[in-house]
Amino acid sequence: MKLHMFSLLFILIPVSLGFSSPVSAACDGDGEVQFLCGPLSPEDLYPVPESPWVVVSGMEDEGFLYIADTRDHSSSVMFPGANSASRQDRQTYGACPGVPNSQFRPHGLSLRPGSDGHHTLYVVAHGGREAVEVFELDVSGSAPALTWVGCLLAPQGVSLNSVTALPGGAIAVTNFNTSGGELWEWQPGSGWAQVPGSEMNGPNGIVSSADGRWFYIGGWSDEALIRLSRGQTPVRKDRVEVGFHIDNVRWAPDGSLLVAGQYGSERASIGRCLNGGECEGVSSRVARVDPNALTAEQLIDYPSNALFIFGTVAVQLGQEIWFGGIAGAERIARFPLK
Repeated sequence: MKLHMFSLLFILIPVSLGFSSPVSAACDGDGEVQFLCGPLSPEDLYPVPESPWVVVSGMEDEGFLYIADTRDHSSSVMFPGANSASRQDRQTYGACPGVPNSQFRPHGLSLRPGSDGHHTLYVVAHGGREAVEVFELDVSGSAPALTWVGCLLAPQGVSLNSVTALPGGAIAVTNFNTSGGELWEWQPGSGWAQVPGSEMNGPNGIVSSADGRWFYIGGWSDEALIRLSRGQTPVRKDRVEVGFHIDNVRWAPDGSLLVAGQYGSERASIGRCLNGGECEGVSSRVARVDPNALTAEQLIDYPSNALFIFGTVAVQLGQEIWFGGIAGAERIARFPLK
């Protein structure tokens, strides 16, 4: 989710990637809730398959990509940085004008799994330009390595929010607009096209099925998870209400979906919390959704406080649910799985 929505609402020589000193997670917990401290406004989280690593988007004005370690609950900055590697893939991303500037401001994340610990990472980013930035992520060694390889500039007038990787090298993104947004799909060779039947108010987080036949979208305005068919005629659209504003959606290890977002006793209270710090009646929530039966079970309802204000994403890691958030948060909340 974008903070500003709530005013109501060239080829470079590759170099080795360096990391800043790890940030310790030695910060006080809140009862059964523990924290991983360090990342600023960790809006989105994406676990890297078959590894102890989690990619974190720090959605500040001049934000960073972080990497978090599930073993010791530390984190380090990955991008941008003086030692970040860049190698533009001009064949695929020839229209990209070059590496992003210092106002990177990462947002939604997605990852296309590769082999032998080599993956493609997609990052929605704002600031200097509205684009999906593309990286090669290598976790085959003792420390992750990241190389920027290109970007996909957003269609004119589209405000990118979240991204999902699709079969065949394609991706899809959400255009977050509370009065009328939609999905856009990018295909290698043909570029951007609006997804048929995807019009809705406030489409936020997004994931897709492994076969690419279904989208699962966080309907922020509708307080519902939306299931939308892809490549089917007629278009199918179903929903399950969860009772809060869904921000991000992530797959859980058991094949269910974790949806995370915010609850306000009234919609205006969310804007007051974000813009003025008046968070009475606002909480961060997580629900588990069965993607086939479209049933929902609430797992977490955590009132906004000085430690964790505004939750946006949840992922399951072992016996914990990690909960990222914005509004100046400097930590990821870790809830025991029940």
